[in-house]
Amino acid sequence: MNPHSTVKSISSLHSVQPTPRLWGLALITRNLYLSNAVASHNQSLLQASGVTCIINVTPEVISSMFPGIEYINIPVADSPSAQLKEYFDMVADKIHLVESLRGRTLLHCAAGVSRSPTLCLAYLMKYHQMSLLGAHAWLKARRPIIRPNSGFWKQLIEYEDGLFGKTSIKMVMSPLGVIPDIYEEETRGMIPC
Repeated sequence: MNPHSTVKSISSLHSVQPTPRLWGLALITRNLYLSNAVASHNQSLLQASGVTCIINVTPEVISSMFPGIEYINIPVADSPSAQLKEYFDMVADKIHLVESLRGRTLLHCAAGVSRSPTLCLAYLMKYHQMSLLGAHAWLKARRPIIRPNSGFWKQLIEYEDGLFGKTSIKMVMSPLGVIPDIYEEETRGMIPC
């Protein structure tokens, strides 16, 4: 990975205290929020949070358009076969640019569980030099319901390998099929329907 002069380390994130959020906006970094589509329609919440850019990661959800907010749509379905990785760098670079301009980004999909967390993880790896394992722990502490689908996990693992030349998570076989090893313990003993 090429060093970025403005790349932040994990220690620079420690001023962002974990406040787990299931609804509303989950603060991921000082300049990045993660949510579901409902929060993207709440103008007073967006204004109070200083959101200047909304990245909507759905083909089906249309964000409300509010003045002073830039809108970007990433039309990807929440399917293990969907190619979200082609947007990893573009979205991470945009979040970083908005931050450098002292703005704040809201990244959302329909539920804020799979697509938008996947892009958050890619951003944390690229611009905060976190391993995928570390980025997942960081993100899950702030939005406990995140759970990228297995196809997105595979893409994130490839991305981590491309950034750092190694991986911190691997895909393993379970009773439910191929899953990331961080879910292995919770699926042990489960019987598929």
